[in-house]
Amino acid sequence: MQRAVVLLSGGLDSTTAAAAAKKDGYELYALTVDYNQRHRSEIESAKKVARFLDVCRHVIVPVDLRLFGGSSLTSGLAVPKDVPLEQIGAHIPNTYVPARNTIFLSLALAFAETVEADTIIIGVSGVDYSGYPDCRPEFLNAFISLANLATKAGTERQPFTIKAPLISLGKKETLELGLSLGVDYSLTWTCYDPVDGLSCGHCESCLLRLKAFSDLGIRDPLPYQH
Repeated sequence: MQRAVVLLSGGLDSTTAAAAAKKDGYELYALTVDYNQRHRSEIESAKKVARFLDVCRHVIVPVDLRLFGGSSLTSGLAVPKDVPLEQIGAHIPNTYVPARNTIFLSLALAFAETVEADTIIIGVSGVDYSGYPDCRPEFLNAFISLANLATKAGTERQPFTIKAPLISLGKKETLELGLSLGVDYSLTWTCYDPVDGLSCGHCESCLLRLKAFSDLGIRDPLPYQH
């Protein structure tokens, strides 16, 4: 059985990607980065999802990106709300965390090298990604080239690969895939700006999630403020 490190945020996308990798026969090692984001809900969801998927090991790494700021997820900036769906992705919103996926993948690479995994799983989409530049296939290709140049394992043992099973899927197709795999989406978390433990229903992340469930004609199991 091949080993893979999966970046597990506790969100819809990373959970679906992890479930797809498990179905493909990978032995999963989950990595969650606690970057001092504006709420703890997704960290708790990541723990629930890791148990649900019965991963071999779940590591939560603290990296305080709030020391840098530069994003509404790591500072006091307001999270954008009620952006028209057709405008999402037209520009990079302030929910972009500078170099976040580069940092996360670097940590995943270090973890993979220590557990002798040759695959990293990441739940990014090149279709439905709010305009974030570090969710594009070009970025992933560049990173894996770096990984195989910069590591002992990549040069001496076996080249690393990055698998992004959602890269060509929109949110609706991602949800369809996860449901076919038996994912329990009540365990996941998506909202950027929860209120009293409830999803706001108005941030871009909530809007994309709600549209996916609506497009499939099913009810989102998460509770919302409105």
